[in-house]
Amino acid sequence: MNKSELTELVAQRAGVSKAVASRTLDAALATVMEALGSGDTVTLVGFGSFYVGERAARTGRNPRTGKDIRIKAAKVPKFRAGKGLKDAVN
Repeated sequence: MNKSELTELVAQRAGVSKAVASRTLDAALATVMEALGSGDTVTLVGFGSFYVGERAARTGRNPRTGKDIRIKAAKVPKFRAGKGLKDAVN
């Protein structure tokens, strides 16, 4: 399912226009991204939690040359599924 399909389904279930559903989805996603950007965790009870994880610096290998390269540490977005989402999938 892509974003436009999700928007259409949200519009149908909420009984609103596709434009309203699209703006609402965009606002929700932007809010989650802003929260993660500032290091906060976003928890949706029954669905799951979005949080920022740390990836340590490590040594990789350049596939063309075979030489070792240094990969910097990074912050990465992560998601932990909640019980409701796990139950819906199983």
